[in-house]
Amino acid sequence: MKKIVRYVLGCCLLLVGHAGMSQQVFNVQAFGAKGDGKSNDAAAFQKAIDACHKAGGGRVLVPASKTFLCGPFQLKSNVEFHVAANAVVKASPDEQLYKVSAFRKNPGEGTIWIGAEKVENLSLTGTGTIDGNGIAFMGAEEADAYVLKPFHVLDPRPHVLTIIGGKNIRIRDVHIGNSAYWTIHLIGCDDVVISGITLKNSLKVRNSDGIDIDHSKNVRISDCYIESGDDCICLKNRREFEEFGVCENIVVTNCTMTSRSCAIKIGSENMDTIRQVLVNNCIIKNSNRGVGIQHRDEGVVTDVVFSNMIIESRLFSDVWWGKAEPIYITAFKRAKVNHKDANWRFPAGATEGRVGVVRNITFSNIKCVGENGVFVSAETADKIKDIFFDGVDVQLHKTTSLPGGLYDRRPCEADGFVTGSTSGFYFDKASNIRLRNCSVSWGTQLPAYFNYAVESYAVADLLIQNLSGTAAKATLPAVKEVQ
Repeated sequence: MKKIVRYVLGCCLLLVGHAGMSQQVFNVQAFGAKGDGKSNDAAAFQKAIDACHKAGGGRVLVPASKTFLCGPFQLKSNVEFHVAANAVVKASPDEQLYKVSAFRKNPGEGTIWIGAEKVENLSLTGTGTIDGNGIAFMGAEEADAYVLKPFHVLDPRPHVLTIIGGKNIRIRDVHIGNSAYWTIHLIGCDDVVISGITLKNSLKVRNSDGIDIDHSKNVRISDCYIESGDDCICLKNRREFEEFGVCENIVVTNCTMTSRSCAIKIGSENMDTIRQVLVNNCIIKNSNRGVGIQHRDEGVVTDVVFSNMIIESRLFSDVWWGKAEPIYITAFKRAKVNHKDANWRFPAGATEGRVGVVRNITFSNIKCVGENGVFVSAETADKIKDIFFDGVDVQLHKTTSLPGGLYDRRPCEADGFVTGSTSGFYFDKASNIRLRNCSVSWGTQLPAYFNYAVESYAVADLLIQNLSGTAAKATLPAVKEVQ
């Protein structure tokens, strides 16, 4: 019996040995990378990546205990880009190095630092750090945000990682962030796992999204910690990449997030369809908005479930979109404005757009604590329909000195802000809203604009079952409904 056990163990060790030997390792230092934190090591990185790809695949190793300053470089198929513990890959601060727009012919929204296009079997692994060096691209620091530097045509701020048309993408365990623009942008990708990463951007850097899922399918995001000045996780369909089609089959679970914009957002760019989305078991802390569907284009948002969440929201300045709404659904035609990307917001040849439908959205077992309530608003009642709240508890409590009594509908042709009242649930033009087993409670700080448990205007078919809670003032009814 002992001989059989020894034989089996020997075979296992032999298999492990062969598996270890089968993966080729391409150390970037062997290709000339210095890792002194001063030299531009991008050429050496590219040589290592190209050699790995040409050999049929393997691991490109960024070794421990060094900082590798790099300009732009491209990842390729069958490559595991492994950043070892205590290694740092840092974006060069030289703006002249960044020449490729992150949005093709639209040059006004940043550039590509680490890129990949039409790749398969690509992984980013390790517990080291990928540092976008974002503050180096900012202007002066102000109280609530950094000033954005002016530019002529191309905005040189680099996105950290941009993958276009990828299949079988894996991003695990890395520390990534300090971005000057979006951090991880996945466009037209299929079969993606992002797991166990720590993504931290400065909370003062505008446009510093965490993870943007754009025209992508079959994406699983789990066990991540994300801090971003802009949205932590955002689903969208940008017009520049319309050939990739719908965004669907997205699961987000077991994540903790903080944002000065919206921790989990769908929109505002959506010229196609976003569907079949599950967000579960997440904590949102100290954020401007919790979860939001910000619909401004002709696409459709449908079949979305948010469940088992804790959301803490608070007010920030008007630099940041949002007024502490823990849950937010709006559908308005996009504003016609004259700014750097105006020509890329509407269909080709159009000078104005239209808004599609948001439907079949469910919120279940969600605990909301903050300075504002749930907000649902559309330009007409048929644009938002079939919205279900089940076990959603809202506690309103004033925690900052910033003025409240507002909901934020930017960017839209209608007035940007709704003023005058803060209620647990505020509905303005929608169809078929269901509240079941929900509650509204009030903290000790009650400004004059705190009002009803539920406030509803022009909602077709509002059903409230087993609502627990009262208005903020004893003189008001719990529910105000106006048709």
